[in-house]
Amino acid sequence: MAPRADGLTLALPKGRILKQALPLLRRVGIDLAGVWEGEHDRRLLFELPGRPERPGGVRVLLVKPVDVPTYVEHGVANVGIAGADTLGEEARDLYEPLDLGIGACRLVVAEPAARPTPLRRGMALRVATKYPRLTLNHYRSKGIQPEIIPLFGSVELGPITGLAEQIVDLVESGETLRQNNLREVETILYVTSRLIVHPASLKLKQAPITALITALRDALATDGSGSSARTAARPTGSEGTA
Repeated sequence: MAPRADGLTLALPKGRILKQALPLLRRVGIDLAGVWEGEHDRRLLFELPGRPERPGGVRVLLVKPVDVPTYVEHGVANVGIAGADTLGEEARDLYEPLDLGIGACRLVVAEPAARPTPLRRGMALRVATKYPRLTLNHYRSKGIQPEIIPLFGSVELGPITGLAEQIVDLVESGETLRQNNLREVETILYVTSRLIVHPASLKLKQAPITALITALRDALATDGSGSSARTAARPTGSEGTA
């Protein structure tokens, strides 16, 4: 499915970030309230009518958070909302004009509180994570080439069961770590959600996309809930190295 020829296609992440994004999007004229029936609605595609600034309307795709950059990079969506963790991990060829300031959390290193692991250059270390690229970059900066153990659910079980000495995972309050007798060692990345744009769309649909960016920036400035991540768009893939 190609993006709308006469409007914008927006890829939104289902779940926690969507709940925080909806009020912000409503303020800039993208309102799902009349068509989306909430978390129990299984539909994944919605068509919103046109407005003076977007006469062609908006098509909204609801996808898994990790899939948003894929839909945007391949041009199925013109714009999307994705977390800095996903963008940093995947290093896609996308533009990232705004930090929306929503979905705030941290990517941290954690380990058993009762079995701390002193780090030293060249040591052997097993690390369980959903973020192998970001994790590898972090430990390499310390002179360590860890064995990365990919896990995609209940990463906290890694050190509890002896699968790994440390984990790298997202935390909000840290309560899950504490309940599993794990402690934070350090923060790798402060994460918020960003507006991302397909590079070709920025040229082909410059007017509606620029209008959307401006409206979101103004909304964030008014309520103070977010900040501009960059004054000019640049590819997300320019950040970090593999």
